[in-house]
Amino acid sequence: MKKLLAFVLAAVMALSVCLTASAELAGTYDITIWVAENAVALTEKQVQDFNATNTDGIVFNATIEAVSEADAATQMITDVEAGGDIFCFAQDQFARLVQANALAKLGTKAAETVTANNDPATVAASTSGDVLYAYPLTADNGYFMYYDKSVIPEEDVDSMEKLIADCEAAQKYFAFEQQTSAWYLASFFFATGCKSEWKTDDEGNFISVNDTFNSPAGLIAVKGMKKLVSSPFHLSSGSVNEFNSGAAIVVSGTWDYTAAKEILGDNLGVTDLPSFEVDGKEYHLGSFSGCKLMGVKPQVDAVKAAALHKLAQYLTGEKAQMERFEELAWGPSNLADQASEAVQANPGLAALIAQSPYAVPQGQIHGSWWDIAKVIGEDVKNATDDAGLQAALDNYYDKISSLFTLDTSALLFVGAWNNWNNADDTDTYYLKDGSVTLDVPQSDYMGGRIVNPGSWDTDKGFQQVTEGKELIQDLGEDIGDNNIVFLAPGNYTVTWDGTAITIAAN
Repeated sequence: MKKLLAFVLAAVMALSVCLTASAELAGTYDITIWVAENAVALTEKQVQDFNATNTDGIVFNATIEAVSEADAATQMITDVEAGGDIFCFAQDQFARLVQANALAKLGTKAAETVTANNDPATVAASTSGDVLYAYPLTADNGYFMYYDKSVIPEEDVDSMEKLIADCEAAQKYFAFEQQTSAWYLASFFFATGCKSEWKTDDEGNFISVNDTFNSPAGLIAVKGMKKLVSSPFHLSSGSVNEFNSGAAIVVSGTWDYTAAKEILGDNLGVTDLPSFEVDGKEYHLGSFSGCKLMGVKPQVDAVKAAALHKLAQYLTGEKAQMERFEELAWGPSNLADQASEAVQANPGLAALIAQSPYAVPQGQIHGSWWDIAKVIGEDVKNATDDAGLQAALDNYYDKISSLFTLDTSALLFVGAWNNWNNADDTDTYYLKDGSVTLDVPQSDYMGGRIVNPGSWDTDKGFQQVTEGKELIQDLGEDIGDNNIVFLAPGNYTVTWDGTAITIAAN
């Protein structure tokens, strides 16, 4: 039924693009919009402004619901039909939303407007193949450096080696996620010119990757990383709360500016990332640059679909983005807003802009990459010589290469027990003949779900369990990621018959 609905919605979506210019849009539409909790009130105002100012006679009776950008994609994929008509999401969720037919394509004129008025990186993040599927909402998802000016001299902020020395001398921490986040450790590779560029087809499926981490430039990157992770005062954390626990430096983003200012006050310094030195040459640390996007759900009613696209353009336009900056301090993707004096004067955004020449736009990335790449940080820390550093890169390359040989039609029970590795190259957690027996160890979160290798499918989890529910946590209506969370460690047999999941304790 879901596949039939997706097919129908896709067909209507294509029709709606053709009707946009000619359809009579006047009328009242009942819709649901999902936005971050702190944006609910402002979005209500902005919808009212649209109702009052649009010349098409469109009136939206909008229910604005608080659904975070991190959760929206999962909820949409679980049940597209029940999802928000307009919803906001983080760009790293884009590919799976396209694959789930949860995003309506933009019409030609809308795509031209978005492309002309927004940061090119955010336009790229909204595109699969040659098709635009979303509206850029922000361009502020990157990272830079917060530091304590009472510990770190301003003249040292451009040198990673001097910063490490300052922290060690003061016995203060340099907090920069390396062993725990691929998003942050990639900064060393981007510094030396390495790439990890993923290509998708028009349906959002990953078809190839150009990855140069395992290269002479990559070896330079891990030599620089080794300097940091080997320091006894390196901390793999990105929380500015570490300033309360003895940190002098925290690498984080604009979302932490207010909290950092509250902790350090006038001692707060904000700047771009430093450079590191290998063999007499300096390399400025890179970063990912990212964004939030707004999507329109495919509609059965083509006229309503066209009206929704009008509203999405308004909600992501210059005026609305500036209002979000003024009220919520969200960094705009709109080029005119980015150039404004107010945005340029914001300390966090100013640091992000200073870092931007060294930033790599976060395009569509295979979901398994994040777990594969973060292992580099631990491997580098444990390496004792250059051969060990090269081995870390070789291990990474082997796992990247295996992604395109995965049997994506198979099923894998991924979870805490295999470190959420959805590209697992062992057969321990694969469902064979529809079942798998696995050991669930004691941990803070004993959860997981059945997926196709390389993906994060959410349609085979708690909601599909028909027998053995007494063995798992009752998630009720709050299904979140639709995970199966065991109540106790043990050995279990889990069976999937194509429709339902049964669980038995052994």
